Amino acid sequence: MKKILFSCVLLVVVLSTIAQKNKSLFKGMYLQWGYNTEWYTKSTIHFNTSVNGIPHNFTIYKAKASDRPDLDAIAKKPIEISIPQFNYRIGFYLNTNKTKAIEINFDHTKYIVNDNQKVRAKGFIGNTTFDKDSVFSRNDLHFEHTNGANFLQVNFVRQHILKKKNDRPLFSLLWKAGAGILIPKTDVTLSGKQLDNKFHIAGYCFGAEGGGRFYFAKKWFLEGTAKTGFANYTNSLALDGGKINHNFGYIELIGTVGYDINF
Repeated sequence: MKKILFSCVLLVVVLSTIAQKNKSLFKGMYLQWGYNTEWYTKSTIHFNTSVNGIPHNFTIYKAKASDRPDLDAIAKKPIEISIPQFNYRIGFYLNTNKTKAIEINFDHTKYIVNDNQKVRAKGFIGNTTFDKDSVFSRNDLHFEHTNGANFLQVNFVRQHILKKKNDRPLFSLLWKAGAGILIPKTDVTLSGKQLDNKFHIAGYCFGAEGGGRFYFAKKWFLEGTAKTGFANYTNSLALDGGKINHNFGYIELIGTVGYDINF
């Protein structure tokens, strides 16, 4: 996760330099950082891999999953700001009154399939074929994206200013919509063997977000939004070069603090 944070800082520097040199296109920019919580729809998950040379090719249906906000980590380890589920946004204003923008939108979310739940399972492990309701122990099957389900989107942003103070925004409503890629780090356990994989581009996502901003200072603002979207993991990494695919819808609540940069 530290590599991602370093990449974020480097991206800010590079994009800020590019934007400064293209003032005719961009009228300013903003930076945001905050935290989130999610709710996921049930997911059908297909495993196609091998464990110690034994093929595993099966599907579990309507699996329930949860997030892991880890907000208490802020108090326990305030320096480790990337332990909780976090968000950042880098936006570029397209007009001088800051009502339109293009935004790089990143959500570090965590997705954990609930252990010991009853699911329909169909397929085979080795020479054993099955099609029945099953309960897998954590040692038999555990699946999560906890170093990030990681939604990276490019959004169009529209802001509607409701009230001004001293000729600057005070309160506003906004909406965002866009699409992008998924960069998870998948941790999977099958038949007693566990592997925490590497970061990997594993699919695509799209989503829409709406909420409000409050400018508590000339350039500083708080933003609260609700987001909904769809994530399709077409080739998450499994054990021994195998693949896992699944998809889900989600609802996300996000709170961030932001800073405007004028050109």
